[in-house]
Amino acid sequence: MGKQLLKVVLVGDGGVGKTSLRNQFIHKRFTNAYKATIGADFITKEIELEDGKRVSLQIWDTAGQERFQSLGIAFYRGADACILCYDVTNYLTFEHLAKWQREFLSQAGIGDSNPDFPFVLLGNKIDIDERVVSRRQARGFAQEHSTVTGSKVEMPCFEASAKDGIHVEDAFLYIAKTVRIPQMELDMVGGGGGGGSTRLDWDAESDARKKSRGCC
Repeated sequence: MGKQLLKVVLVGDGGVGKTSLRNQFIHKRFTNAYKATIGADFITKEIELEDGKRVSLQIWDTAGQERFQSLGIAFYRGADACILCYDVTNYLTFEHLAKWQREFLSQAGIGDSNPDFPFVLLGNKIDIDERVVSRRQARGFAQEHSTVTGSKVEMPCFEASAKDGIHVEDAFLYIAKTVRIPQMELDMVGGGGGGGSTRLDWDAESDARKKSRGCC
């Protein structure tokens, strides 16, 4: 089976747990020690899906502090998917998601030519009882902001706990299963001409398994 590489960018306020989510997904570990990300870095993990297809996810962890946001243009370009991260116990981190989405679209250079660019919504820290962002609010954001790029499909939303490892894999596996690199882009990698933009192939089973996979 062929293998494809997908660049996935995590964005959101500092402290929402982007680094912890990535570390839990890749290394199956969590630490309470908080260390702010400086700029951005990435780690690649290869996944083999049920059909035997191998997908490498190049997962970029970006700084949430405002002073680093001007660097986004260097880190967002070439992304195949973006995960909008927030803390379910901190309403401001949820309120800032629209800003993060706008800045990502602008700095990644994604325009009207790619209305179906894949965004995924991911709420972290569901292990803490002090929830202030409801699942209904998350679904409302997903419905409203799916149309920002002109997409005809709704943004999928997930909730997880990086600390306990609950549903952390769901958002990443969803991307691995559904995001496809267009043939023109594959031809460029293989030496052919042309160009293209990433599109999202929506898997019907995702709706049927929302609850078991941690979807909102």
